[in-house]
Amino acid sequence: MNRVETTFHQHFSKLCQALGQGGALLVSLDEAKRPNAMTIGWAQVGIIWGKPICTVLVRPSRYTFRCCNTTGDFTVNLPRLSQAEQVLFCGTKSGRDYDKFAECGFTPVPPRAPQMSSPFIAECGLAYECRVVHYNDVLPPQLAPEIQESCYPSGDYHRIYFGEILSVHGVEDLDAWLAG
Repeated sequence: MNRVETTFHQHFSKLCQALGQGGALLVSLDEAKRPNAMTIGWAQVGIIWGKPICTVLVRPSRYTFRCCNTTGDFTVNLPRLSQAEQVLFCGTKSGRDYDKFAECGFTPVPPRAPQMSSPFIAECGLAYECRVVHYNDVLPPQLAPEIQESCYPSGDYHRIYFGEILSVHGVEDLDAWLAG
């Protein structure tokens, strides 16, 4: 499948739609250089420090937390709605117990940006390649009570990774691909 470079904002609305309809897939490598995919429903893209940045949230209890800390980078991949079963699997099973790429039939592709180590998913239509430039942990005392109650009843607060977007690429006609 031929992929073309694009801007970080060209398909932002499609990323937002995916996040709201089942999720996107965050990929990073574990210590053994094995790719792991995790479903995400929260992310943000914008300009911080004069750079294009994608922020993602990962709980310390997740296997992906260790992966992002190991590599210092990640990719965000946009699946089709028809890949809902794989997206659900990646959001409900742990990379500690499963090789999610093998289970889902995903093909890891080396990143295009030379500073990256985490692959993107060949079967996804769009990929953001991001290098972690900063992270913050959510601070419970500074979090609105209603968010704390609804999103953190067990106290497993996220780490927010700020990834500088180094490359964005996808299939040539993303609209047609998504509809297919």
